Amino acid sequence: MAKLIIATSNPPVEHDLKDYTTIGRMPRNTIQILDRILSKVHAQIVKLKDGRYLIKDLGSLNGTYIRGQRITEYILEDGEEIAMGSTLLRFVSSADQKPAKDVEISPDGVASQIHQTIQAEGAENFPPESAITDVNVVRRDYERLRISHEVATYLGVQTDLNTLLAKILTKIFEIFACDRGIIFLPAGDGKMRPIVSRFRNQDDEEDGNIVVSQTILSNVVNNKEAVLSSDASMDSRFNTAKSIIIQGIRSTMSVPMIYGEKLLGVIYLDSQMATGAFSKKDLQLLTGIAAQAAMAINNTNLIKQIESDTKTRAQFEKLLSPNLVDQIVEGKLTFDQEGQLSEVTTLFADIRGFTSMSENMEAKEIVKMLNTYFEVMVDVIFTYQGTLDKFVGDEIMALFGAPVTMPGSARMAVECSLEMIASLEVYNTARIAEGKKPIAIGIGINTGEVVSGALGSSKTLQYTVVGDPVNLAARLCSLAKPMEIIIGENTYNQVKDYFDFENREPVSVKGKAKPVNIFAVLGMKARKENTITYTKPQ
Repeated sequence: MAKLIIATSNPPVEHDLKDYTTIGRMPRNTIQILDRILSKVHAQIVKLKDGRYLIKDLGSLNGTYIRGQRITEYILEDGEEIAMGSTLLRFVSSADQKPAKDVEISPDGVASQIHQTIQAEGAENFPPESAITDVNVVRRDYERLRISHEVATYLGVQTDLNTLLAKILTKIFEIFACDRGIIFLPAGDGKMRPIVSRFRNQDDEEDGNIVVSQTILSNVVNNKEAVLSSDASMDSRFNTAKSIIIQGIRSTMSVPMIYGEKLLGVIYLDSQMATGAFSKKDLQLLTGIAAQAAMAINNTNLIKQIESDTKTRAQFEKLLSPNLVDQIVEGKLTFDQEGQLSEVTTLFADIRGFTSMSENMEAKEIVKMLNTYFEVMVDVIFTYQGTLDKFVGDEIMALFGAPVTMPGSARMAVECSLEMIASLEVYNTARIAEGKKPIAIGIGINTGEVVSGALGSSKTLQYTVVGDPVNLAARLCSLAKPMEIIIGENTYNQVKDYFDFENREPVSVKGKAKPVNIFAVLGMKARKENTITYTKPQ
């Protein structure tokens, strides 16, 4: 995911970029920066269809600068630095890694029986201090610890497996006198698949082809043991390995990467220039590096699994609010068609004059406007623990207190409506700066007992609520003037102590024998104890 880093913060602060991101001094911007030189709504960053990000200056007084030049709009590149006032921002996008060179695994005919695998036998472990008499032993052991620590620090935590493996191989080439190296990972069919490769000699790299002995690879995989040959072309264990003879390989070293009991990969190194290029000490050291690499790979796989789960969750969250997704993930909510009776506060909001506004707009422009408008509004709804029920044209329907019962849901809905109006004013600042007409909405809210559940056919179900209170909320929305919030009497009775209102004349609505009392919300009462406390979904 692309990020915007505030480099002048100490320490630097990272923000994930959304499809639509505003930057400025006001707290209702997506990214608020407390810099006096910035405008209230200074700039916006929009994700384009091709995945790139476009930054636009919104007519700020002091401007937005990239590479020393003041810009109006600009396509951002990875690592690009953006100056706004006394603030320096850095744009970071993800980059793909190159795959391994062509690697051929030679079948070698029938693999010879390997009777002896050189692992760490004969290689010294760390003796107690009292047993050390040779200072060279201390130096050698120190060097092993230094390199082991350096590798662990160098690997760090990576979210991209190719980047991690490339780092491992780069460090290995700094330590060992190898000509070529490959890291294999298990494929779905049980075979080993080369992921990254490296050559010490640039001329060899241009040839771009490595032939690896199946005999050596199979021994490492099947026995989960390291294999060292000081002269592979003469080693009787590999006398049927034609690939070794053809390529003139003098020394090989292959170790498994094991985490717990699971084989996560194989590191293969060879040398074409020297007999005895690798020693038992090298094999012991590479085995230790492989163990660290296996742990890093396991961590990366866990991160990828979490990212996969997050993406799956994100797909749900595009349709459902976070609290509803939580219920589904935890198994507390199932979609049946029986439904249940509960008190719910329903909110409707739609754009005033949308038909006349859209008459002079192209279809693509209308869709783009609605998507950015919905993005702003839905963020507010989710912040106040609302559930997005549906979009109907330019209309939004949201629920408070369903499918999860929530104390104070009517109060939360009214404060949400005030925040929607305030956030829309910030959004309109950006539209006006672009020479576009501002958007005005009307909001209707009503509370009452409704039937909630999954409605639809056996093939398509949608969670929603039905009942007379829902219909009344929709009618109140149609009565609201631009940037006005109208609520019903049931909602008023629950929230009258927390907000200021203006009484309106009772109105006759379809389905009601008597006129209904309605109220216009003016704002929060200026009393600290009436501030709503809520937990923002993570």
